[in-house]
Amino acid sequence: METPTLSTATRSEPPGPLPGRKALTIGAVCKLLAREFPDISISKIRYLEDQKLVSPRRTQGGYRLYSQTDVTRLRTILRLQRDEFLPLRVIRQELATGRAGGDPQAAAEPDQRGRRISLDRAGETAHTLAEIVDETGTDERLLRELEEQGLVRGDKHGAERRYDSIDRDIVRAVVELTRYGVAPRNLRVFRTSAEREATLLEQVLGPTLRSRNRERRKEAIETLESLAALVSHLQNLLLVRDLRKLAG
Repeated sequence: METPTLSTATRSEPPGPLPGRKALTIGAVCKLLAREFPDISISKIRYLEDQKLVSPRRTQGGYRLYSQTDVTRLRTILRLQRDEFLPLRVIRQELATGRAGGDPQAAAEPDQRGRRISLDRAGETAHTLAEIVDETGTDERLLRELEEQGLVRGDKHGAERRYDSIDRDIVRAVVELTRYGVAPRNLRVFRTSAEREATLLEQVLGPTLRSRNRERRKEAIETLESLAALVSHLQNLLLVRDLRKLAG
């Protein structure tokens, strides 16, 4: 299918100028971004909109109007594609966790974005109890206590239990916390909070996650990863806000 050029695409824009408005038509946005991204096209901008990466305002006539924030968001998406070769599913997480880009003031702030989240289990390695103890510096007693508190969920494999990489990293984090006198029983609040958040996201995406359509299920998992990153970022921001009160 032929990619629309700037000249032909302007036919789909609202007639006449938009005096006194900062919002831009899709054609104007395309011309603006073309200075940095020569291969940008109106069809590509529309595709990013279809992927829910940008949501311009619509006029009553259905024409797109892009704010300065929309333009900054588009520029960030295109830079992440060009410079970091990130797929859209990862870019969606980056945007969800606050990577707006182009804001010098934001660059001066500490990086409080959440980590990228992947729910893919491909290549997942199962660890034995002995391996967990060796890699994390914990002991069997602490590991058993974490299982009792529901913080670690090992699976039975024959006569022994196996743990995944998430279990291992949880144990590693708890070991660090115990150095400050935090006991495993004090950490149940995190488990409860995580269960509530997971329940909320299940309510939002449950039907599509259980879809038999492979593409719908794949899309739902990608959305779940983005939502998880956003929830993690929000949780971090709330914690930082409350800790700032303690610090005075």
